[in-house]
Amino acid sequence: MNDFYTVRQAGKHTVVEFQTPSLMNPQELERVGSSLFHLVDQEKRDHVVLDFAKVKYLSSQAIGIILTLNKKLSGGAAGGDNLVLCGVGPQLMQLLKITRLDRILTIKNTQQEAVAKETARPATEEPPSRKKS
Repeated sequence: MNDFYTVRQAGKHTVVEFQTPSLMNPQELERVGSSLFHLVDQEKRDHVVLDFAKVKYLSSQAIGIILTLNKKLSGGAAGGDNLVLCGVGPQLMQLLKITRLDRILTIKNTQQEAVAKETARPATEEPPSRKKS
């Protein structure tokens, strides 16, 4: 269907795995964006995981698509982290941090973490019990 990504269902999550190292071409991104918006708007997929494990480069247009998806999915009745990014390498993470999008978007290390059942927020918020001596 699309050389740039594959789509599969993992429980309630729709997993989009990008298959290209570069999401920079405007014409291709136009098609990718339209397809992803179709998944959310027409097919009513309300839990989407974007796997960037193979991606090295993102254009501002690609970031715009991600932010639009995040807006569409965060407005749903389900609430919570309906868009999750995973497989974000160091280069892309640097871009997300520079633009401060790491504060807006939900980012997990692996696809397995991204599709895991909702758990209490990151473990860093709940320190392990300590022995009191």
